[in-house]
Amino acid sequence: MQIVFSDRQLVHRPRQYGVHGRLVAPVENASRAETLLARLASLGLSHREPDDVGLAAITAVHTEDYVRFLAGAWPRFQALKNAGPEVLPNVHPYLSQPSGHSGGGARRKLRATGILAEAGWYIGDLSCAMGERTHEAVHASAMSAASAADLVLAGAPSAFALCRPPGHHAYADRASGFCFLNNAAIAAQRLRQAYAKVAMIDFDTHHGDGTQTIFYERGDVFVGSVHTDPGEYYPFYLGYGDERGIGEGEGCNLNIPLPFGANDAAYVAGVEKLVEAAVTFGAQALVVSAGWDAHRDDPLSRLDVGDAAYPAIGALIGRMNLPTVIVQEGGYSLPAVATSAPAFVEAFLEASR
Repeated sequence: MQIVFSDRQLVHRPRQYGVHGRLVAPVENASRAETLLARLASLGLSHREPDDVGLAAITAVHTEDYVRFLAGAWPRFQALKNAGPEVLPNVHPYLSQPSGHSGGGARRKLRATGILAEAGWYIGDLSCAMGERTHEAVHASAMSAASAADLVLAGAPSAFALCRPPGHHAYADRASGFCFLNNAAIAAQRLRQAYAKVAMIDFDTHHGDGTQTIFYERGDVFVGSVHTDPGEYYPFYLGYGDERGIGEGEGCNLNIPLPFGANDAAYVAGVEKLVEAAVTFGAQALVVSAGWDAHRDDPLSRLDVGDAAYPAIGALIGRMNLPTVIVQEGGYSLPAVATSAPAFVEAFLEASR
């Protein structure tokens, strides 16, 4: 297994993160990727730079107007009188939280043209501050996902896209939850070039609302997620058990929300159900949204998940023996990341041999 990662993904260095009524230092920072790269390299995995495969890989799942916004937001924002150091919205239109799913999750085009209106439209919360080099990092992260998918398309049994910033909260036309471009969705769409049915399994502690919305009406991509119950937990508005997909996608979405305090056994059992559903779906290739933030030591976790859960999950997914792209999502305790991620990868590789 090769790791795909670029140092350009480290140049996104947000200063602000809005939580519980305060702007604080972001928990999503460059140290996460540096720690993960070092620990996975210690397993003997090689590391390669992503290829820049172009915007077509991104616009396959994101709208062109949103992609243009990301590319030009920072200089336009800086042209405002008394602009702050980062792009952060001060308005959030009600349509920024979709009440349903249609058109790949994309809303109608924005009629307003100013940068303040666009920031509110295209950025869904206060966790996606954009600095001068944010777009550079976001683009490189998406290219890591696309390049990892290309490795699998070329015959590699698996690849690890060390994506940072992460992606599973990114909608077709909106940034949210530290995420700007949906790296896992980009990888899944790329795998569709060769595989008629692709499954996505997400075990980040947060529901991948962006991923669900992008594929909610499609019957060619199964999306399954085990996560903390969103009733009182981010992302709040999606991730419930009755969300099964609509139209051609009916039955192709499976959410397994877990109550606060759920332990290793419940977490692993949730992944087992997702694996069974993906097999029943007839998946020919797999994308894994891998988050380490369910760990009890993570500052954002409300679960009681420990080190032993991650090799168990790795073995479950590895035994599927599918062409697999693993995409890095959350995980904000560096000690927990340093133990959980390599344990998962080792177990995955052993089980898939």
